[in-house]
Amino acid sequence: MQEHEAADESAPGHPRSVRSFVLRAGRMGTGQARALEEYGPRFLIPYSAAPLDLDAAFGRPGAKVLEIGFGMGDSTATIAAGTPETDYLGVEVHTPGVGALLKRIGEGNLANIRIVQHDAVEVLDHMIGDATLDGIHIFFPDPWPKKRHHKRRLIQPALVAKLAGKLKPGGYLHLATDWQDYAEQMLAVLSGERRLANTAGDYAPRPAYRPLTKFEKRGLRLGHGVWDLIFTRL
Repeated sequence: MQEHEAADESAPGHPRSVRSFVLRAGRMGTGQARALEEYGPRFLIPYSAAPLDLDAAFGRPGAKVLEIGFGMGDSTATIAAGTPETDYLGVEVHTPGVGALLKRIGEGNLANIRIVQHDAVEVLDHMIGDATLDGIHIFFPDPWPKKRHHKRRLIQPALVAKLAGKLKPGGYLHLATDWQDYAEQMLAVLSGERRLANTAGDYAPRPAYRPLTKFEKRGLRLGHGVWDLIFTRL
């Protein structure tokens, strides 16, 4: 499963702060650490509370896709390698995942990926302009399976409204989950955003560009379901 993103709360006694993640400890491998040092200066974009010129960041015009919570970056690297004409901006807070994707970038000589290691909500609010994205990917966000934790799930109306505003007309929002009740929530939330239209009757077939993760393959062998949702900006 890809790295999971969710909402967090600030410490007691301080106002509640909504984040796109829960920070978890992770161990850096030597290859990841080396990739951070070698490739970070070229492919990492520092967070700044100012609009990012996406064409300048990639050194060329063209389609731009944002991925929120890319985990260890396997799917990101595979998709980017298969569509070299499209540029991908990955947002992830966990350093081992950032290092892992940088390692894949170096191994595959992938020039069409950039990374911002920061909270995705703040990146959306301050770095991504309205109607600038051709696509947004959020694959396997944290399902928060316990009912009392459902409010922490990333896919909520306020965030989806924010995402819709960042898409160009005709741009797409692609979500995927392997939890059925989360898929149902995602479908309801996306269907409630008036600026988005479903490309399928309900759930979409997995597009060829999204590779099966190792966790997904294992789940499918065990009879578990996976649900893709693809909506477009009106």
